[in-house]
Formats: sequence, C-alpha cells, structure tokens
Amino acid sequence: MHLASLLTVASLSAGSLAWPKYVSQQDDVSVQTSSGLIHGIKDSKYPNVRQFLGIPFAQPPTGSLRFEPPQALPASAAKKVVNNTQLPPSCMQYLNTESPGVYVDQILEFGLQGLNRTGSISEDCLTLSVWTPTGNNNQSCRSSELLPVEIWIYGGGFSTGGQDVPYQIPSQWVERTQDHIVVSINYRVNIFGFPNAAGLSDQNVGLLDQRAAVEWVRDNIVRFGGDPSRMLLWGQSAGSISVDYYNYAYPKDPIVSAFSMDSGTAFSVIQSVDTQHTNFTFVASQLGCANSSSPEAELACIRKVPAKDIEDFVANYQINGTSPGISFLPIPDEKVVFSNYTSRALAGNQANIPAIIGTNAQDGVPFAPYSPSGPNATLAQLALLRTFFCPATESIRLRQLTNRPTYRYVYSGNFSNIAPAPWLGAYHSSELPLLFGTYDNFRGAGPALEGQTSVAMQDAWVAFTKGGMQGIESTGWQEYEVLGENTVRDFGDGVAVKDTDLKYLEGLCDGSMPNYSA
Repeated sequence: MHLASLLTVASLSAGSLAWPKYVSQQDDVSVQTSSGLIHGIKDSKYPNVRQFLGIPFAQPPTGSLRFEPPQALPASAAKKVVNNTQLPPSCMQYLNTESPGVYVDQILEFGLQGLNRTGSISEDCLTLSVWTPTGNNNQSCRSSELLPVEIWIYGGGFSTGGQDVPYQIPSQWVERTQDHIVVSINYRVNIFGFPNAAGLSDQNVGLLDQRAAVEWVRDNIVRFGGDPSRMLLWGQSAGSISVDYYNYAYPKDPIVSAFSMDSGTAFSVIQSVDTQHTNFTFVASQLGCANSSSPEAELACIRKVPAKDIEDFVANYQINGTSPGISFLPIPDEKVVFSNYTSRALAGNQANIPAIIGTNAQDGVPFAPYSPSGPNATLAQLALLRTFFCPATESIRLRQLTNRPTYRYVYSGNFSNIAPAPWLGAYHSSELPLLFGTYDNFRGAGPALEGQTSVAMQDAWVAFTKGGMQGIESTGWQEYEVLGENTVRDFGDGVAVKDTDLKYLEGLCDGSMPNYSA
C-alpha cells in the first residue's frame, strides 16, 4: 500500500484502535465496526462474494431527530450485533404505479423490488450495505492488497430509491472481478429528506445523510479489506446530481479520490423554489398542525404524526395531481446546495479530483409524454439536451477551465432484454444493468455485444477507482476536450467501446439551456 494509504488508515478515529481485530480467520463473514459486530452472508449463487447488509451509519432519524441532520451513533453501538440476511428497508417514500410511463409499463426492475410488490420502507433507514470478495479481508490480505471501493448513490428524483432495486445490486459485478468493493447507501428522500421547513436550520438532510455515509466508509472500510484512499463516489440521475452537489459542498475535504456522474450534474436543475416554506406548512396543516404558534411548534407537532400518515398524504396529493402542486427537493442553502454553480466553479470551489461524466443517447425518452408506441422524438431530444446532455457539457467546460480532469462517455446500447420496446434505445438508467452485471437477470440473455459492453464498462470504472487517471487511461480512455475529436467513450454502439466526438450535440446546447446559475 502507498504511504498515503498507510497514513489514511493510521488517522482513523482513536476509538477504532480499541476494537477487537477481525473476529477470526475462520469466520470471514463477521467484521467489527463502529456500528457493531456485522455478520455477513454468502449467497450460493455468488459464492465468492461476502454481503454485509443493512449496517447502520447514523442514529435512526425518528422522533425528535425527524427532519434533522444525521446524528452519529453512540460509542456503545460498537458493542451491538448486526445480523441481517436481507437488504434493508428503504427510506420513507411511495411508488406511483398508477401513472403510465416507461418504468411502470415497460421496465419494472428499476423500482424497489421491481414495483410488482410493495418495497419495504421505514423511517429507520440510515443504513448501508457492503459487497466484497470472499478472499479479501483485513486479516488475510496484506496492506498493499486493500481493494478500491465504489460508493453508490441511487437515483429516483430525490423522491424514491433504495438498495433493493433489482438492476442495481452489485453481487454479480464483484463476483466477476474479485478486484473491488461496492458500498450502497440509503439517504432520506421527499419530505423526510428535503423538508424545507421554516423551523429548521438544515433543509437538505438527505444530502447530509450521504456525507455521513461516506465518512462511515472512510472510517470502517479497511476492516472489510477496502482502501480508504481509493474510493469512488458514484451516482446516477438524482444520485449523480448528488455527487456533483457533494463535489461543490466539500471542495477541501472530499474524502473520496474520484467521482462518477451518470446522467446528471449540479446544472441539471432539480431544485425547490419554495423559499417561503409553504409546502411543508401546507402538509403540516393537513395533518393536525394548522394552529401552530411558531415554526418550532409546527415542527414539534408534525414530529408526533406517524411517518406513514405523512407519506400517505404526500403520496395521495401528488399522485392525484392536486393543484397547487407540492414538491420536496433540494433547495439552495449556500452550505450543501448553491444558487450559482458557475461562479463557484470559477472560484475553484470544487474538489480537485478526476471525474467520469456521461449521458445516455436516449436519456430523455422517459421524460417525454408517454405513449406505448414511443414518445414524440422532438420532446425526447429536448429533454435529453435540457436535463442531461447540456448540463454535462457545461459542467465539463467549467472543470476544464479550472483544470479538473474529466472523462466523458455516452452510452448507446439498445438491447432488447433491457429495452423491450425498440424505441426505448439507450434510455435513462439503461446503462446500470451493464455496470452492475444484472443485464440478463430478466427477459433472458442478450447478444454477445451486450456482455462485451458490460465487461468494458465495468473494467473502466474499476480501473478508474483503482488507479485514477493512470488507471482509466490504461483502458484507452483519454481525458476529454470540449469540441475535440475522439475524446468521448461511446459504449455499446455496434461495438463494445469506441471513441467518438459530440460536436454536433454540443453545438445544440448554445442558447438552448436554462440559466446555468439557477
């Protein structure tokens, strides 16, 4: 292990020095952490993967902690035993199966437990799960053999998501490579994660959950055989936007060594404009807290309302399309979400570490009005440009101006076991089954090209996590140049991987975007 890695391990909290070592050489599915003794499992389908499921990384955000930033576990948590055999509940949310759309009528495997049954949800949800090769733990491997770590943040529009999304479980990926560790984290969403209440000093607590999870991984991953000096923070859609928010929120202390942003950056404007806190107050008023004498009294009142009642009200109101609409999304607070990312970037206030940034060729398809025969092509293209491609282009432009290394990709695969309707193409999220290795779990096996594309993508992401710029460039992927040729990786377009340029699409971004400072 490099000196930097040794120093990182040595700087872990003093309390960790008192923990017992790895339980025993024979018991390779038990690990002592700051959250307790974690008993993992092995699945006969993936015998070379250890799975540690549902590890708490913060106190349950219930009672007086509802809507508050995540609170550290007490030191006494290390004495507890965590013995989970299933993926943990997701944070409070609802699944809208009534409105037609791509993820309801065409592909169910991006919903919690596939949308075909109710996913398990709980307010006590601040947990993460770890997948690591069986041959790798801090008892049997040398320090130089600690593995790179990928920390996954799910998407879902800041309203849904969890660890039990069928297409996003990394067992098969870790089984194939035996060369990296994957951590999947929960964070609060919708009103529980982004309450925007007048009585709160922190509104974006879902994003603070993500930071708390990264800190837990930094302090504990070495005990799973992971290298805390080589960690990739990786997200898709709202998870990708979260990664970029994190990039700007912690420029001096990112903890991780690299980023990956799949279909979303800080310029993909998905933010609340409710500066008067009216949405939260309206919900509170409908749940028996209408006569609160102050913002603090309003909070105290709604904290006594059962979480299910809050979620049910928000779900029914939003699904029915009641007017005026309500939403609960990240809101600029100038602490973790900012009102002007252009000025922040130009001032150098983003982490100086390399990043992968990419989009899918048909990212906009699920966001155009749904039709079983396919969306209006013009509206789908506009959604692609406005929400994904042009924000990525602007983010990369600013990264280049401030010398932040960036590697750009486009995913172009169109495989019928992932995209059952041909018009879906490389729709939003469709790259994830190839990265996680779950592409043939549903609707049968695809063509050889699908497997080849999956391997190319998996190996590129692992190389990046493992070796940074040198690692990813060893795969032939070169640093991006705006309007330059052959500097964009194109995955799945007739061949597993090739180089291309995006000059035509980049030209369409001129003048077509909303205000970048919004």
